[in-house]
Amino acid sequence: MDIFESWAASYDHTVSSEDNEYREVFKHYELILEKVAHLSKGHVLEFGAGTGNLTKKLLREGHTVTAIEPSKEMRRIFKEKIPGHLNYDILDGDFLRFEVSQPVDTIVSTYAFHHLTDQEKSKAISIYQKLLKKGGKVVFADTMYQSEIAQLEGIEEAKNANLLSLAKDLETEYYSTIPFLEKEFTKNSFDVTFTQCNSFVWILDAMKR
Repeated sequence: MDIFESWAASYDHTVSSEDNEYREVFKHYELILEKVAHLSKGHVLEFGAGTGNLTKKLLREGHTVTAIEPSKEMRRIFKEKIPGHLNYDILDGDFLRFEVSQPVDTIVSTYAFHHLTDQEKSKAISIYQKLLKKGGKVVFADTMYQSEIAQLEGIEEAKNANLLSLAKDLETEYYSTIPFLEKEFTKNSFDVTFTQCNSFVWILDAMKR
């Protein structure tokens, strides 16, 4: 959490692709957020809302948004960027700890699901299946890999390019493979597709059967 508190002030600079270390990770950032917002419907539950970049696009699409963000500093910047009269709530919480009990139409997140271990991801997907209405969706954009071999190759490529902070991030965060996520969503009664957006990021679009 300390990392996010200190990152809040420079987060928007990082995702603008001006940070060479993460330039490829955040390539097409605005377009990725727009795609997630466009794939969403109805009342949207957003995890890891950060400084509100995706939330703004969801609101422009006419959605009602319940945004969940564990960082107090991120929530402060969020509230500075988005007028309070718009159709949203911003709440403390995370992927597994949140105070939302009413069914929602869509659950979204961008650049955040990798903070959960695979075991925690499995638990989260099971929770979301119960929270979504029939026909409801999960739409996540995050770094994913087609295989464990591809993941190791990505780390090695970052090291060879002297992108050492990126390489460390890829080694220490809990980035999942697409086969794992496909298996977990399928066994929880979702139909799921994956669309690649850049060398790292894919959009997972899962509909509850």
